[in-house]
Parts: sequence; C-alpha cells; structure tokens
Amino acid sequence: MKILFVHPYFPGPFAALAATLAADAAHTVLALVAAQAEPPAPWQGVTLVACPPPRASVEGLHPWLQEAERQTLRGEAACHAALQLQAQGFTPDVIVAHPGWGDSLFLKEVWPQARLGLYAELFYQPGSIAAGFDPEFPAPGLLAGAALRLKNLPHCLHWQEAQAVISPTQWQADTFPPALRQRITVIRDGIDTAAIAPHPNISITLNDCLVLTRAHEVVTFASRTLEPCRGFHVLMRSLPPLLRLRPQAHVVIVGGTEGGYGPRPDSGQNWRELLVQELQPQMDAAEWARVHFVGQVPHASLIGLLQASSVHIYLSYPFVLGRSLLEAMSVGCAVVGSNTAPVREVLQHGETGLLVDFFDASALAATVAQLLADAPTRQRLGVQARQWVQAHGDGQTVTLPQQQQWLQALAGADAVAQKPAPLPAQSSAPEMVQLRQSLAEVRALLDEEL
Repeated sequence: MKILFVHPYFPGPFAALAATLAADAAHTVLALVAAQAEPPAPWQGVTLVACPPPRASVEGLHPWLQEAERQTLRGEAACHAALQLQAQGFTPDVIVAHPGWGDSLFLKEVWPQARLGLYAELFYQPGSIAAGFDPEFPAPGLLAGAALRLKNLPHCLHWQEAQAVISPTQWQADTFPPALRQRITVIRDGIDTAAIAPHPNISITLNDCLVLTRAHEVVTFASRTLEPCRGFHVLMRSLPPLLRLRPQAHVVIVGGTEGGYGPRPDSGQNWRELLVQELQPQMDAAEWARVHFVGQVPHASLIGLLQASSVHIYLSYPFVLGRSLLEAMSVGCAVVGSNTAPVREVLQHGETGLLVDFFDASALAATVAQLLADAPTRQRLGVQARQWVQAHGDGQTVTLPQQQQWLQALAGADAVAQKPAPLPAQSSAPEMVQLRQSLAEVRALLDEEL
C-alpha cells in the first residue's frame, strides 16, 4: 500500500503509525512537510517531501481572509508537490492529513481516487481559545468571531470527501457540529512510555552552573509559546507566593516568545516581557534568581527536565491538549493542572494529578507548595499518572493498534464513510407525520450549526 501523510510538522500525532508502516516492505510511505531550505532527510524510513508556501500573505488583504489566504498558499504548494510526485509515478492509496494549516486542501484534485483520512484537532467557535474564556481579555466583537469561523474552512471543505476522521480527545471531537461529530473516532495521541519514563538519577545543568537532580525541588512549566492560552500569566502570578512558601524551590519555564495561538499584547511586547515587568518587582533578587527561562528546547532536553521535575504545572484554556501533559505523566511527574477541558479527561483530581481553578494563581501556588512538602503524595500521583498513560495512551500497545485498525478501515472498508442511516419509508400514519416533522426540525438545527 502507498500512504501519504500530510502534516507541516511531521510526524506530529502520526509518529508511531508512520514508523510502523515504513518498517514494512509492503508499504511505501511519504510525507508532505513544510521544510523551507534543503530537501529534508528521511524520517525512520518515511520519505519527506518539502512544500514551502510560494510567498507570504499580501499586505492590505481583508483581515477576515488572512488565515484563509495562508491556508490557500500552503494548499497550493502541497498541490504542486503532489503533481511532481504524480509525474514520478507515485499515486497514494491513502492520504492521512491534518487539514488545519491547509496543506491537504487540493490533494484530491491530483489524486481523486485516494482514500482520505483526517485528523480533527479542533473546530473553532466563538468562546474558544482567546475568544471570551478569559475575563482579563475583552471578548472580541463580531469581526473577530467571523475571522475565527473562517479558520474552519479546511475541515468544512474536506468533510464531504473524507472517508474517516480521528480526534485525540472526546472534548476536541465534541467541538465539531453534531453532523460532523458523528463521523469522528476518538483515538488518543500515543506516547512512547518505554522511552519517556522515570529516571531517578537524572541530572540537568542550567546556565552551565546550576545542577538540578531529583533531590532538589524543581517545578516545571512547558509550552511551545509562553502565552495566556496556556496559562502563562497565571503561572507567573503564582511565583511570588510560591517562592516565598518554598525558599529552596527552582522554577524552570520552557517555551518561546514568538508565534502562539492567541494574540500578542497590545503594548507590542511579548507576553514574557510584559509579565516579567509586572511580576519581577514583587520578588527579591534571591527569589527571582530561582526562576529560570530556558526558551524552546530540544525534545530530549524537555524530557530530561520533566524527569527531574518534582511538580509539573499544566494550564490551558479549553483548547487542544498538549502532548507535554501526557509526557509529564509518562515520566511520573506529580502534575497540577487547570480544571478545564480537555485536561479533566486525563487528570483525575487526587488520582492522576491535582486540579485547580485556571484563574486562581494563589490556589495554584498553595497547591504546588503543598505537593513539594508531601513526598508520599507526589510519589503516589506520579505512579498513578504513569499507569494511566500506559493503560490509555501507550503508543505501541494501545493507540498504535487503534490507529492501524482505523487505517485499515480507511483503506478498504466502505463502512468507514459512515453515511447517515436512511430515513423511514414515507407513511401517512399520524405518528410518522409527527416523526418526519421532528426530523425536519432537527435537520434545520443542524444546518444552522453547519
């Protein structure tokens, strides 16, 4: 079988599935990626094909259409790459795509017979991400909501031509309108729990001088971008009371300052600059010296930090679940998370972690300080967190078989199209008239949702 993965930052959620397929000589596996410079080297037997956008978005474009243009440009680049592959004789039997960036938009124009499977990460709605959840930031008006809806275009345009769809959490699947939701299979992103495991003797060095081990009090926080969407502002406001309560604790903050899911501050600063400006004056020099920003780090370094962590903090708006939470659980961290969806799907309070109100920085500081003072509870929560990930999210024994079954159905079974059941035959009986009227009303509601 010939399989094409489409993800600009491949392998993403497809790592175990793609590597397993590529290891089988019966399969040819390629991936379209967003590399910009040299042709990318193969990844674990998967041939990577670069399709960088031909240009940046133009200035002066209608603001509602800026995201749509970026998606179209990426789709155009991927389409040209597909045409080159077709000219070289490659025709995929199956395409597995994350459509969110737009790369897969036009691939069925090139390969109309290929079976298409989608990764349904999120259906954007007013009230999601930065749009109204956090009272600190004013809810956007009509214009922002309209632009947000347009981010859903790749999903909407793909839906009629896709044969199967997966989503990594129940909550993320449920963000899709009901008519689309019924076609989604929930399969968690897999974690390599054998490799991402506790390391009692781990030692990390910060700034070439500070050595931290499991014997130290290490509090970790990790996000691709330090921004309110991932609770960075709440974390920062918890630091003054936390560092006073725990005078030996060190806080290690992983994440960059560019990009992100939400908007930048109105001041023109990035969120780190703004919050350091707000919070540093509330701490003395010795306390501030125990706060360590390490920027974005290689994945192996992140895992090392998590292995050294005494308590890991994971905060998020109701949004896509970050893999770092599952990785922290897999290495046996005691995790304090925000009481938000979909965090609650994996952190059961008192069992696999502790939950706090997203907005309560004081409660966050007190909860972390309590855990730092209670080694037996940290140990119990860490052990149970790892057991949960092994049972529900292990990339080899749990999620890979589910993904393989899903792919097999996508490749060959007509049933995976999941067509709606036919309506009952027409009847003049009063109960059937009433039933048809009810069904018509339900359909009208679904049309409004869509």
